[in-house]
This record gives sequence, C-alpha cells and structure tokens, in this order.
Amino acid sequence: MNITNKTILITGGGSGIGLEIAKLLNAENKVIIAGRNKEKLDSAAKDLANVSAIQADITNENDLDRLVEEINNKYGGLNILINNAGHAYAYQLSENSDTHTKAKDEFETNYFAPIRLTEKLLPLLKKQDEAAVINVSSIVSYTPGFNIPTYSDSKAALHSYTQSLRHALAKDTQIKVFELMPPLVDTEFSAEIGGKENGIHPSKVAEDLVKGLQENTYEIRVGNTELFYNSFFASSKDAFSTMNQ
Repeated sequence: MNITNKTILITGGGSGIGLEIAKLLNAENKVIIAGRNKEKLDSAAKDLANVSAIQADITNENDLDRLVEEINNKYGGLNILINNAGHAYAYQLSENSDTHTKAKDEFETNYFAPIRLTEKLLPLLKKQDEAAVINVSSIVSYTPGFNIPTYSDSKAALHSYTQSLRHALAKDTQIKVFELMPPLVDTEFSAEIGGKENGIHPSKVAEDLVKGLQENTYEIRVGNTELFYNSFFASSKDAFSTMNQ
C-alpha cells in the first residue's frame, strides 16, 4: 500500500503508539490525531508540521459525529483510519474484582467505539481509490494475560471483528483492513503491568506498522508477537503458561 499523500486519522494519537505513528507518517501525509485530552493533543501536534488535533471522546456518539463532520468538511475526506485508542484495568479475577464494571469500560473503548467509528467513516473511505482501516489489537488477542483479563477479552473480540471486516470489505471496496498486534510496549498506558521495565519502545511498533502497510501484511505481529503466534498454534496450553509465567 502506498502511504504518501494520504489523510490519516489516529485515535488515541496524543501519546504512546499513536503519537509515534503520527511522527513517522506526518512528513508525507496529513495526519489528524484525536483523543479526550485537548492539552495533550495540542502539545503532541505543535512540533509536527502536518499534524492537527481534534478533541473527541470516541465513546461518545455526539463527539464521533462531530469528528466525522469535521474530517469531511475541513479535510475533504479520509484515506486511513487507525483505531488505536485503548483502555485497560490491571487486576485479577475474584468475587470482589467488580469485573462487570471494568469489562464494560474496556469494551466500550476497545471494541464498541472502533466499530461505531469505522461504520461512520466507511462512506468517506469508500470514496478513495485506496483506503485502509487499521485496528490496534494486542498479543493478548491470542491468549489472555491473567492480570489484564477483560482487556484481553476486548482485544480478542477486536481481532475477530477485524477478520470479519476484512472479508466483508474485500468483496466490493478498495478498503484494506489491517491489524497491528504489539506485545508489551513501554508507554504510560502499560506502566501498571510492567511496560516500563519489559516493554518495547512505541517507535518500534510504528516502524513495523509502516513496513506492514507497505508490504500489505494484513496481520502485523510486532516483536515477540510473531513467536508467540507460532507458539499458540503449537500448544495453546503452553502459550498461556508462557504469557502468565
């Protein structure tokens, strides 16, 4: 896929993986970063020549409608949607873990919001000669981490949705559907589960994404996600033990 002279939307683009993707793509594209925190977005965009920010809570439908309208009116369309925003709780399942509440929050951001935003933007994407949807899932799409149980569930659901969306859009559109599957990454988002000590730098994730897009690799398994993928299909039991040792 050609990734120059494109208009690109990145949700959760004010920090972490989203910001590193924006940095990497901004030189030859128009990049829009979206998120809840306007100050963080504006700070991220100020030193990047072709990056602009739109404050929007992706779990709020009114915000999404405003976001889509602004993209259409101000930018004249969209080529690439990167569903990157995420939310996670670090905890273990128990009778006191309030799992239902945590799962609802995580699924709202990690699963329902990308689905809703993708549907709202499909009419704009379909107008392009070449377009893409990129869903950022995780290594835990294959096997859950016991300390992020319902986050793992939400990413497994997103993985399944991405496969179905890819199949559906391949029939009569020019929209390619990619999935970016990072391992543990050193971001503010993952600090609670050891990202600072054991995670890879988010710039590595961004670099692998760009390479995967250019090579039309539809499942972009970053770092040890590729090894883990092979391990999972060899023995799901051993893969679970490796993930949770």
